[in-house]
Amino acid sequence: MPRILIVEDEPDIALGLREDLGSHGFDVEVVRDGESAALRGKEPGWDLILLDLMLPRKDGFDVCRELRKDGVSTPIIMLTARTHEAEKVMGLDIGADDYVTKPFSPRELRSRIQAVLRRTAENPAGAYRFGECEVDFDRGEVRRQGSVLDVTALEFRLLAVFIRRRGRLLTRRQLLDAAWGADTSITDRVVDTHVLNLRKKIEPEPARPRFLASVRGMGYRFDG
Repeated sequence: MPRILIVEDEPDIALGLREDLGSHGFDVEVVRDGESAALRGKEPGWDLILLDLMLPRKDGFDVCRELRKDGVSTPIIMLTARTHEAEKVMGLDIGADDYVTKPFSPRELRSRIQAVLRRTAENPAGAYRFGECEVDFDRGEVRRQGSVLDVTALEFRLLAVFIRRRGRLLTRRQLLDAAWGADTSITDRVVDTHVLNLRKKIEPEPARPRFLASVRGMGYRFDG
């Protein structure tokens, strides 16, 4: 039974989420402010965190940053009434796995939760080495010459997708679906930005990539 931490300060919404997810086989607990979320989110055993953005005492962005900074790899789905793309992209960049815009249907939310849990289960286990780098999937770390690199949770997921499908051409849409989530409404160019950031961290010569190769007009291929 997947365990979900719900972080929501609106009592009616929190109650609705608790009842709906509980009736569909999830073990759920609710906290109602950002400081409590940051503390409870660091506890082991959670399979997923549903994190509202507008919270008392500490907002969802700060909670997400703190959890990721402290090495918490639990998947996070942000619940937000904000519709600006820049804010959604920022949430994904600081470590959220997906977002759902309010108002949402319980069925849509359950579908998003299942998709994130599936992606998490598909992550490779153990470690993978290429060039000077080692990707430790158990610890959620990327190391280069033994030093831990500062990669975001989204960059880590993107690199995991490349490694899992190494040697294959992947379109930007395929990468968005696999690393960001199906039906993510952000532009394909966001992929280019994250690939560029990854190259700066893992490539010996980022301007002449050896591992993350561009396939002109089509997408990318990982040749590690």
